Amino acid sequence: MTPSEENYLKAIYHLGKGTGELVSTNAIAEQMRTKPSSVTDMMKKLSDKNLVAYRRYQGVSLTDSGKISALSILRKHRLWEVFLVEKLDFAWNEVHEVAEQLEHIKSEQLIDKLDQHLGFPKVDPHGDPIPSKNGEFKKFVKKLLDEVAVGTEGVCIGVKDSSVAFLNFLDKNHIALGDKIQVLDKEEFDGSLHLKVRDRRIHISSQIAGNLYIEIQ
Repeated sequence: MTPSEENYLKAIYHLGKGTGELVSTNAIAEQMRTKPSSVTDMMKKLSDKNLVAYRRYQGVSLTDSGKISALSILRKHRLWEVFLVEKLDFAWNEVHEVAEQLEHIKSEQLIDKLDQHLGFPKVDPHGDPIPSKNGEFKKFVKKLLDEVAVGTEGVCIGVKDSSVAFLNFLDKNHIALGDKIQVLDKEEFDGSLHLKVRDRRIHISSQIAGNLYIEIQ
């Protein structure tokens, strides 16, 4: 597959939420920042390779082969993100674009050795699960901070928004994966939260709370 074809498979997997549901060509076009007609042409190519099931005017879904390929690409991307953060001291808001390039390396032996070298990590620096070589990954019971009740305690395990701006905000406020978080109070007026993060008390907006996942203790 070409890098472009791999990017399309990954986009379909994300848009279909890994469930195999039909994804519209317009949604894919928006995700890929291209024209619907270009998406249609690519879907025909991927269909010929038995990687997608394309139904004109209805949408597209990944075949079993397509899902395996998409998970392989995700595995490579997320392993490279771990490597960049843990071994090369990249910040977690710097790794996505670099990993986008590295994920297209074809050598399975290299990726297997990378996985082993990193100690077979289960999540990437943003808290997203890393598929195993067989396409399996650990499922977390996670909730967004704005969904839990006052008094809830948990561990920060991921972010919904992985934009540079949001990750920079978390860095400035010293909020990181693995931090213990307790919801102390919720403002009725605007839904903002008062938190205890490790041994510090901070106040965050409802927008921030809606983008932080915790695993409840």
